[in-house]
Amino acid sequence: MDNGGNMKKLILKFSGAILLIGIGCQPALKMSTPPPPMANKWHALHIINHTSDEDLRLVEEYLPNLASMGINTLILEVNYGFRFASHPELRADSSAITIAGAKQLLAACRVSGIRLIPQFQCLGHQSWAGTTFPLLIQYPEFDLTPGAYPGNEGIYCREWDPLNPAINEIVFALIDELIDAFEADAFHVGMDEVFLLGDSLSPSTYGKDPGELFARAVNEYHAYLVGERGIEMMMWGDRLIDAEKYPYGEWEASVTGSARAVDMIPDDIIICDWHYEKRDEYPSVPMFLDKGFRVLPSGWREAEATEALISYTYTFEDPKMLGHLFTMWSRTMEDIVEFPAMIAGLERLYQVETAILNRTGTQTRLP
Repeated sequence: MDNGGNMKKLILKFSGAILLIGIGCQPALKMSTPPPPMANKWHALHIINHTSDEDLRLVEEYLPNLASMGINTLILEVNYGFRFASHPELRADSSAITIAGAKQLLAACRVSGIRLIPQFQCLGHQSWAGTTFPLLIQYPEFDLTPGAYPGNEGIYCREWDPLNPAINEIVFALIDELIDAFEADAFHVGMDEVFLLGDSLSPSTYGKDPGELFARAVNEYHAYLVGERGIEMMMWGDRLIDAEKYPYGEWEASVTGSARAVDMIPDDIIICDWHYEKRDEYPSVPMFLDKGFRVLPSGWREAEATEALISYTYTFEDPKMLGHLFTMWSRTMEDIVEFPAMIAGLERLYQVETAILNRTGTQTRLP
């Protein structure tokens, strides 16, 4: 498929030319096929940087559009963009999402038949470039590498110390507020791209097994979310993939030893296994399935890579292969609904799911 001019020529074959919500007006959908047909599969979208009530109202305007395209699950990465009451010092800014804003988006998602799942980045991604996020600004004692890497030079992102006995008390209070505000039945804890466990400048973890450290953190979040709150737990899968066994490199897999954690954590966690390059095979998917995990393969920027990932993962006739997650990084809603990789991916989902239904003649509903 041409990702450029031809994409602009696609014609909407369903649901009308323009959708209206309140005073919002949306462009016609640019898809050449109806939504993917398998209701038991996740057709999910991850968005970030929508961290105010105004942002959520814009998301709300596009929900019917997304639903018409076949999206049935929305993962909203909130992080510190919420008006926390338990720890107001950890609000990103004064325009952060309110409870009322969360409830309004939730109600709109339900009208459109979209499951809404909040996300809070745990352990890693506690900074970006030169900016350190509120937790480690307000509580520098939680920094995994305290005093090291000034200005965040020489590291990808700062990380919190999972061995600090006070960290979970604060983080779980934040998570509680997000679960309650969004009435969540699942929660995404992030945990991707963690590099500093066992770092020589980490006083608490240097010399310790990164796999055991990572597993400890995962198990603590699981015990709280699944054990105490009774909801599903989701996380990114890259730190659970051994780069020595699987040729993904240090970003999509781990070179630090954290991958040993994969055999130390509960298998009822949903693993979002992200891969952004075109490959003939994605061997981590059957690895996770064989270990008993439910897997939500996740693509991003390149249409051909997204199509390849979908085609490969749908060859596994395993109910634990959940569907597909389209990730979006720092894009507006207007850009998202016209994003070539998502449009091409939804068309590929329609093709492979139609073929499966034609062959099996069965259909089930999402639980």
